[in-house]
Amino acid sequence: MSVVDNQGRTLAGLLARLRPHWHRDPGLPGRIEDLLRRDRRFGARDRRLYRDLVYTAVRHLPWIEPWLDRDPGRAVRAIAWLAADTPATRAFRAALLGSAAPDPSLPPASVADKAAALAGILGAAPAASLLPSWFERECPEAFRPPNYDVLNTRAPLWLRLSPGDPDPVFAEFAARAWPWRRSPLLSSAVEILGEVDVTATAAFRAGAFEIQDVGSQLILESAGLTPGEHWLDACAGAGGKSLQLATLLGPGGRVDACDVRPAALAELARRAERAGLARRITRPNRPAASYDGVLVDAPCSGTGTWRRSPHLKWVTTPARVQTAAARQQALLAQFATRVRPGGRLLYATCSLCPSENERVVERFLAAFPAFSAEPFAHQSRGEPRGAGLVFWPATHNGDGYFVANLRKA
Repeated sequence: MSVVDNQGRTLAGLLARLRPHWHRDPGLPGRIEDLLRRDRRFGARDRRLYRDLVYTAVRHLPWIEPWLDRDPGRAVRAIAWLAADTPATRAFRAALLGSAAPDPSLPPASVADKAAALAGILGAAPAASLLPSWFERECPEAFRPPNYDVLNTRAPLWLRLSPGDPDPVFAEFAARAWPWRRSPLLSSAVEILGEVDVTATAAFRAGAFEIQDVGSQLILESAGLTPGEHWLDACAGAGGKSLQLATLLGPGGRVDACDVRPAALAELARRAERAGLARRITRPNRPAASYDGVLVDAPCSGTGTWRRSPHLKWVTTPARVQTAAARQQALLAQFATRVRPGGRLLYATCSLCPSENERVVERFLAAFPAFSAEPFAHQSRGEPRGAGLVFWPATHNGDGYFVANLRKA
């Protein structure tokens, strides 16, 4: 048996073990990592290869799953064709597909073009949608090009440059032959055009940049923050937006960060220390109704992150969306009391579902008449949706987000 045949059989075996879980386990990435890590046959290079191939299968599950029983060999060939051209997959794709492999120098194919190309491998072009059917009722725009095509591609790697001279960062990238480009929307946002480990750089260790999706960056950059203010980050997590918020508020500003997960706050503290922002980010210690602004980056269904976490497409349901919306409503009501008169409440999600976005805001405004929706300082960076803005993945080549800017009278 050749090396590539053995790799194909190994991939089919991994998919067989994961198959009982990918329609019901939100923690599938952890399961994948555990499966790869425990197999003693796999070195680091093998894990990268099979990780890429497994995620390709999960991203295109309605096209791949029917063939796993019918003809696993064809399923493996289809996965190889669909996989991105990375250092991990390049040799596997070339050995398995030969001249039939896609040309990596061409622009990414649309979903329709991919389906047509797979007709030669599968015997017929797959017709199933690569997004769950219920989602079309929530977000019909996601099913139209270019959003549909972009939502079904891998997420790029975006960085946020810290204030200061970026030339040393770019010089280190050049020394490593890493291609990059700046976002046309944000000069601080840089996309790395390759499969690299940016955490291994001296620039990262020095706090010269943070890993943060461009859509996430747009939330705060569009709001037009006032330097010197004191803000509360109500759902800080590991702190990507807390660090950005502290940067935008400047040396005279302060950010109080809270989260229900101690481990996330510990990671935020480490990141703040590396970025030189530890003195500007503290734990909440102010009385109610005293903050100039409160950011509620609420837990959500994550439908805007499906390029980065494709497994969520197959475990997210309308019921999960409604449960998230109820929690978001409660969080807005809870933290609205922390905003001073004249202050602002920024509500954000990484969801593209109106049920979690504009409808939550509409209900909040009806229940809290002291607040009203306010235009954004940089309105053109997103698409107006109800009382907020949507940042579409196809517009900025990142994840999808929603944000509303609410002012207290």
